[in-house]
Amino acid sequence: MPIKTVGYAAQDASGDMKPWAFEHRDLGPNDVHVKIVACGICHSDVHQARGEWGGEIFPMVPGHEIVGYVESVGSAVTKVKVGDKAGVGVFVDSCRTCTSCSNDEENYCTKRVPSYNGRLIKDNSVTYGGYARDIVCEDKFVFRFPDSLDIYKGAPLLCAGITVYSPMKKFGMDAPGKKIGVVGLGGLGHMAVKFGVAFGNEVTVISRSESKRKEAMEDLGAHKFINSSDPAQLAAAKFTLDFIVDTVSAEKDMDLYMSLLGVDGTLVTVGLPPKGFQLKIAPGSLINFRKSIVGSVVGSVKETQEMLEYCAEKGISSVIEKVPMDYINKAWERMMKSDVHYRFVIDVANSNIQA
Repeated sequence: MPIKTVGYAAQDASGDMKPWAFEHRDLGPNDVHVKIVACGICHSDVHQARGEWGGEIFPMVPGHEIVGYVESVGSAVTKVKVGDKAGVGVFVDSCRTCTSCSNDEENYCTKRVPSYNGRLIKDNSVTYGGYARDIVCEDKFVFRFPDSLDIYKGAPLLCAGITVYSPMKKFGMDAPGKKIGVVGLGGLGHMAVKFGVAFGNEVTVISRSESKRKEAMEDLGAHKFINSSDPAQLAAAKFTLDFIVDTVSAEKDMDLYMSLLGVDGTLVTVGLPPKGFQLKIAPGSLINFRKSIVGSVVGSVKETQEMLEYCAEKGISSVIEKVPMDYINKAWERMMKSDVHYRFVIDVANSNIQA
């Protein structure tokens, strides 16, 4: 029998979130039914529900930072068992046959299927995310969530965390002694700072908000702070960084940030802005000093599980504000004004949802 549930959905591109009753598929042999406890709120939820990226499927139930407990499993599932803590992240399906999938990089599969606002490959059914009581997901894309990680503070790791962890590992930022700059101190940025510090590197936060200096250095452990609206501070920091992780999803002066990198410096951009944004950079910013700019999108199943175990070992989690389900619309408005410290997480388990 299909699994009946209730959540909050956008019925159209107005993005107005309201209670909605819907069904998940009955469990197949490889499926896992997770009773959701917590779900993080990501900027991408807003962009998609408000029709800013294109390809919207309504009604839309957002949410891809999902943690809860396994309610039931299909007959062939061995990865998790009933009662286990489990997570579901950004993707829930891929082709399984392409080069990316064969190399445990299904996050770069051209047919990857998002946790919501997508269609499963096998039957074209619509996927619904974590702003709901339940989710059904194939076991390959379910994560074993370490017991020592707090469910609420750990939920954002499944997007905000892995989005910065993956490129930081890929490009060698996990080697101690590097000098890493982090642009922006939001949901992604504060996780990049935490990982950079844990990896044993000198971390510099780059922000236009002088008010963030104290929290960056005293609360998160950053070693330096550059106010990017101060030309003197920027000039003093030229050519001093090995890497920059750019987490800001807005138009900005890329040449300014590239000037902070030394020889062979690399800037990784992970912020995805609304449709129509163009990344502009002068060729000289790359040619001089052999610098590079690269992009990255979340991480693979293998990387994400590795990150969760690393966070459990090091005691790393997100700084969050817990909110009830009926606060979603207000949370979205606040988040778009950067009025959150640093990630909203929906307390699904304790929310009274009536559709």
